[in-house]
Amino acid sequence: MSSELSTYIRQCVSLSEKDLEEIILFFENVKIPKKTRLLQAGEVCKFEAFILKGCIKTFFINQEGHEVILTFATENWWISDLASFNDQKPSKMYIETLEDCQLLQIDPQKKLELLERFPVLEKMFRLMVQRHLSSSQERLFSTIAKTADERYDDFLQRFPALPMRIPQHLIASYLGITPEFLSRLRKRKLKK
Repeated sequence: MSSELSTYIRQCVSLSEKDLEEIILFFENVKIPKKTRLLQAGEVCKFEAFILKGCIKTFFINQEGHEVILTFATENWWISDLASFNDQKPSKMYIETLEDCQLLQIDPQKKLELLERFPVLEKMFRLMVQRHLSSSQERLFSTIAKTADERYDDFLQRFPALPMRIPQHLIASYLGITPEFLSRLRKRKLKK
């Protein structure tokens, strides 16, 4: 049984220990090596996953052929392409592990069965989507309205441990700046 997912569920809804044990059985516990593509652009996303261990990125490839990081997800976050998963339409993004990961995955059919058996979980999934939307809106606002310096500060506040876990060029891509500019930013901040 996953105590991490049980804790997450308990933060959203009230359920008995027996119900929580049954809910966990709907999820497949999978270990996935570093640098594994979980989803390719053009494929239909067949999973929602709760991250027990590891770090995952979502990204797309721009017209110049460069990777543009959309999100990073770490422990106790969900990862999926929600539009592709819910509508069963081809994805526009990629999902890839940055570290060895342990996930609790659920496919669309199992999720339907889970929600039929435990309708109260609709609230948990709604809160998860709201959290994701709020995070996406904040990221969009930051990208449009803030300077690179402010975006980097926001990144460090939101993901304080992530710079030790992932390469700097990925952080630069997430911030929409070059790795060289990020290096200069970091040096300037160290001098302060």
